Amino acid sequence: MKKFEERKFNIGKLKGISARNIEEHLKLYAGYVKNTNLILEKIPEYVDYAKEDNFAPYVVSEIQRRFSFEFNGMRNHEYYFRSLEGGAKPLPANSQFKKAIEKEAPSLETAMTGFKTLAMTRGIGWAILYWDKQSKQLVPAWIDEQHLGQLNGLDWILGIDMWEHAYVYDYPTSEKKKYVEAFFENLNWEVIEENFKRAQ
Repeated sequence: MKKFEERKFNIGKLKGISARNIEEHLKLYAGYVKNTNLILEKIPEYVDYAKEDNFAPYVVSEIQRRFSFEFNGMRNHEYYFRSLEGGAKPLPANSQFKKAIEKEAPSLETAMTGFKTLAMTRGIGWAILYWDKQSKQLVPAWIDEQHLGQLNGLDWILGIDMWEHAYVYDYPTSEKKKYVEAFFENLNWEVIEENFKRAQ
C-alpha cells in the first residue's frame, strides 16, 4: 500500500490553548502516522511467516486490529488541527451548514451547547458531528478512544479531541470544560463550512 504522509498545519497563537500543548499534540499525531505506516509494512512480513508458524495468523489479526486505532488517530487529528488553522473565523454569510443546523435546532448556538455537552462525556474519546447523506441530517456522536463507534458512511464535519493530551498542559482534567470553550473560541468556522459542502 502507498504510505501515508504526515501533514503540516499552520496553527498560530491560540486563546486558551498553549503553543506547548499544540506542539506536543502534533508530536502525538506524527506518531499515529508513523505507526499506521509501520503496521502496513509489518503485515506482509507476518503473513509470509504464517506459512511456517501456526501462531502467526493470530499476530497478523492483532496487528490488523491495531491498524484501525492508529489510522483513525491519524485522520481524526488531521480534521482537528485543520479546524484550528488560519485563526478563528466566523461562518460565512448564508452558511449552508448553519441552515442545516437550524432545520434541526432552534439556533446554531443551541446546537453547539448540545455538542459541548457531548464533548464532556466521561472518558477519553472524540465528540464528532457527522453529516449523513442518506437521511440528510447532522448526527452527533461520541467515539470511544478514536475508533470504537465511528459511524459508517457518514462524513466528518466538526470534531473535538477529548483525550487528556489535547489539554493537559493547560488545564487539569477537572477543568476540561475550559478547554472545550477555548477550542470553540479558536475554531475556524470556514473550514467547518468547507467540510459540510464537501459532504453534500
